[in-house]
Amino acid sequence: MKTLVEHAGKAGRHRTRDRAIILVTYRHGLRVGELTDLKWNQVDFKHAEMHVKRLKNGTPSVHPIKGDELRLLRKVTRECDSKFVFVSERGTPLSRSAVAAIVKRAGERTEIALSIHTHMLRHATGFFLANRGIDTRTIQAYLGHRSIQHTVRYCELTSGRFQDLRD
Repeated sequence: MKTLVEHAGKAGRHRTRDRAIILVTYRHGLRVGELTDLKWNQVDFKHAEMHVKRLKNGTPSVHPIKGDELRLLRKVTRECDSKFVFVSERGTPLSRSAVAAIVKRAGERTEIALSIHTHMLRHATGFFLANRGIDTRTIQAYLGHRSIQHTVRYCELTSGRFQDLRD
């Protein structure tokens, strides 16, 4: 993820915005529609929190914002005069296809052997949390899943899943 974020910021007029798109999508496990609809009133700079509104009848939640992400979002505020966090040059919210193109382009710059798309960032969040040993219910709440069945797939492949079962 670090490489992807770095490569998103290496070219183009909107380097800061593009880096923030990838970092915010990954850190909060956002769907592309949740990202394109993200508004500044959901970002609390004072308390370093983001109010995440979920699509697909998902459960909303409040997520912490880490320092590097907070600094990046502050830079984006200086480049943007809209109620939406991520906007086009015309000041309108970015489309899903525009976000998909930004993520794909960043992936191509990294020379990673697979084609990267926006929903992979959400999946990466789930797998990252599971591999850190975060319990399934917490991951469910973080990703906004109504049903635990959507969350268990992240925990099925964790390498340390059976570590505590041995003597």
